[in-house]
Amino acid sequence: MTGKTEHKYLIEGIQLYTKRIQHYIPFNILEVNIIKPKNQNFYQKNESQQLLKILNKDDYLILLDDKGREYSSHDFSEQLQKLFLLSAPRLVFIAGGAYGFDETLYERANHKLSLSKMTFPHDLCRLIFLEQLYRALTIANNHPYQH
Repeated sequence: MTGKTEHKYLIEGIQLYTKRIQHYIPFNILEVNIIKPKNQNFYQKNESQQLLKILNKDDYLILLDDKGREYSSHDFSEQLQKLFLLSAPRLVFIAGGAYGFDETLYERANHKLSLSKMTFPHDLCRLIFLEQLYRALTIANNHPYQH
């Protein structure tokens, strides 16, 4: 994920859900610091270059993007279960910056996921995604959290 989360309440929520997710799957968050933009194209290209450096060629890349597909929580859980069966070494989810993604990341992506048609602040998007990832894992494991 690009950028840093600065609000204490979001950091605490992110830590909480990261720990809960790790109960089910190996999981970590990598933050990539991006150079402050001179303009939108510069920012997108710089962000893409930084992110492509940390990707392996066989990673299954999912962009969190407003142009992506929306899922219900149960459908997202089913989709994740299918992806786990693919045996890709890593599922990588990327929440991009304020300007969206450069075309090189769109071309590299295996899938695009939208959390909502609404726009959220970047660091809140992290927390929302982590809660939904945790919810999807609890659905898959018949844990009562989902109710």
